[in-house]
Amino acid sequence: MVLVDSAVSLAAIDTTAGDGERPPLTLFEWETKHLPLSEALARRLGQTKWVSVQPDVEPGWWRMSAQQWVGAFTVDDLRVIVRPKIKPENLFVLLEVGLPPEAWRQEAADYASTNELLPALVSFFARTAETTLARGLFHHYRRQEDDLLALRGRIDFVRQFRRGGVLVPMACSWDEFTADVDENRCLRTAARQALRVPGVPNEDRRRLRRVLAALDGVDEPAAPTALERLGRVQFTRLNEHYRPGLKLARLILANFTLQDRHGDTAASAFMLDMNQLFEDFVTARLQRELRGRLEVAAQRSLYLDVDRQVRIRPDLTFRRSGQTVGVADIKYKFGAAESRFDDDETAGRHGDYYQLLAYTAGLGLKEGTLIYCADANEGQSAGTESVEYLARSTITVENLGTKLHAVAIDLSGSPSDTDAQMSALADHLTGSETASAG
Repeated sequence: MVLVDSAVSLAAIDTTAGDGERPPLTLFEWETKHLPLSEALARRLGQTKWVSVQPDVEPGWWRMSAQQWVGAFTVDDLRVIVRPKIKPENLFVLLEVGLPPEAWRQEAADYASTNELLPALVSFFARTAETTLARGLFHHYRRQEDDLLALRGRIDFVRQFRRGGVLVPMACSWDEFTADVDENRCLRTAARQALRVPGVPNEDRRRLRRVLAALDGVDEPAAPTALERLGRVQFTRLNEHYRPGLKLARLILANFTLQDRHGDTAASAFMLDMNQLFEDFVTARLQRELRGRLEVAAQRSLYLDVDRQVRIRPDLTFRRSGQTVGVADIKYKFGAAESRFDDDETAGRHGDYYQLLAYTAGLGLKEGTLIYCADANEGQSAGTESVEYLARSTITVENLGTKLHAVAIDLSGSPSDTDAQMSALADHLTGSETASAG
C-alpha cells in the first residue's frame, strides 16, 4: 500500500534505486550543506519541494539547501532530517492546539534528543486523544431514513405517498443520538494512521489502541476524506474539548506520508511548513488577544483598483464597527532582496514592504504592520533597537506619509515569553490601527 500526499509524487521518490546505507543527514531551516551524492539521488532529492539541490564546483559534490519545511523524509537510503531554528518547545507552541506548555513538555524533550518530530507528535496526539475521550465520547443527533415494518420516529409522508397506497413497509425518518459523527471519525482515522509510525513508545501505542477501542463502531473514512470533514467541524460548548485532539489529527492527516518499501521496511515522511505554521499561529493568537477590541479577518479577498481587476489578499485585516481600520502581513522569513542596492538598515526586504504598501494604499490606510519571526531571520538586519518584548522598526513612505511597521516575534525564549510578545503585539496593533483610521 502506498499513501502519498501532494507534497511529493511517486516519481519524486524512487525506492528502487539507492546509493547504499548511509547515516541520517541533519540540516537546520535554510541551511546549506555540501555533499557527495550520485546524480540520480541528487535529482530525486531536488524533485521534492522540501530541499533544493544544485551542483557544486567540484564534480560529484552538490549543495543541498533546506527550505521552510521541518521534519524528516527518506529518499532511497538517505534519511534527511530538517530541524527548526526555533526551540523544540516553541515548535509545539506554534501548533496552537489550545493546551498549556506542560502538556507537551515530554514530547518536546524527546524531539530535542532524537531529532524525530513525527514520533514525538504522535505521542502528543495519543495522550491528547485519550484525555479527550476520557472527558466524554461526543454524541450528536443524526437524521436517519429507512423503510420499516413498524413505525419509528415519524412517517416521511412525501416518500410514503409515492408508494401509491402501499401501507408497509412505512417510510420513516428519525433522529438518532449517535457517536458515529465526524469528530469521532476523524480521530479514529488519525489514530489508525499514527499506529503505523515507527519509533513511537509502546505506552503511546497502547493509548492509540485504547482510542480505537473507545471508538469501536465509528466509521473510519480514508485520510483525505477525514481531512476534508475536519474542515467542516463547527465547535460549540458540547464538542469544544475535542478541539486540541482534532487540531493534532489535522496535522497528522495533512502532513504525514507513509510509503511501504522493499516489502516490509517502511519509510515515513513528515514535513511541516513553517511559513504556514507561523501564519496560523499569529492569526489564532491575535484573534484571541484582540477579541472585544478589533475584529481580525484572515485572507480576505479584496481589490487594489477601482475597476476591481487586481485582486489582493492581505494575511490579516482589522475591522472596528464594520470599517477596515488596519492591515498586517505575516512573513515567517523575509523574501529575497529586490535590488543589489539593498544596503539599508530596515527590518525587512524591499518586496515585503512593497506588498504591504499596496495593501495600505488599496485599503486607504495610513499605517500597516509586517509581522515576522526573529529566529528565522537571524543574522539579518532588524532595524532600530528592540524594546522589552517587541522588536520594532518603522519606515515612513516618502510623499505619502504612510507608516510601515516591522514587528519581530522572538521564539528563542519560553512559552510565557511568547505569550507576552503576542499580548504586546495586540496592543501595538490596537494603537497603530487607531492612528491609521484617524
